[in-house]
Amino acid sequence: MSKVWIVLLVIVGLIALVIFSGIGTYNGLVGKQQGVDASWSNVLNQYQRRADLIPNLVKTVEGSANFEKATLENVINARASVGRVTIDASKAPDDAATLQKIQEAQGQLTTALSRLMVVSENYPDLKASAGFRDLQAQLEGTENRIAVERGRFNDVAKDYNTSVRTFPAVLLAGMLGFHPKPYFQSEAGAEKAPDVNFNFGGTPAPAN
Repeated sequence: MSKVWIVLLVIVGLIALVIFSGIGTYNGLVGKQQGVDASWSNVLNQYQRRADLIPNLVKTVEGSANFEKATLENVINARASVGRVTIDASKAPDDAATLQKIQEAQGQLTTALSRLMVVSENYPDLKASAGFRDLQAQLEGTENRIAVERGRFNDVAKDYNTSVRTFPAVLLAGMLGFHPKPYFQSEAGAEKAPDVNFNFGGTPAPAN
């Protein structure tokens, strides 16, 4: 076999190796991207589950005499604000700004619901309601699921982002439309336990 043929075979072999390596890289990134999108969908499912509980919660709370109107309105308005944020449930956002808007709207709803639960402590008839206790338990469970799914999303996104930014995928990712995904961030002050005071309008509780 002449040297020319040997050189040609080597070149063809190298081209085939590059092609197959590129195909493998592309398929791997597709799989990881699908994992991120699936995890994103799970987060949104839990957000939706919480939103679906709110109408029944509002109806139950409204049945309690003289319940703080402003607190209830904050929950209703926060839920409405969440609905005004455009979300693509089939694809995790590529930019941090979009995720930040979603997180801020959901954070306002979380705060409003937390306030409602604190205020409910001042209404014995509401606390004694089996329907309210059931909704409260469901909301608490949903909040835990939201936290879990957000953590899983960050883990899956980290794995995907690492693949996108490492060699040889980094040479192809941008051209093929694979971009790093933003992470959910901890809420400001989340590392600090909230200071809850149940003495509404009364004398402050003595310090421990």
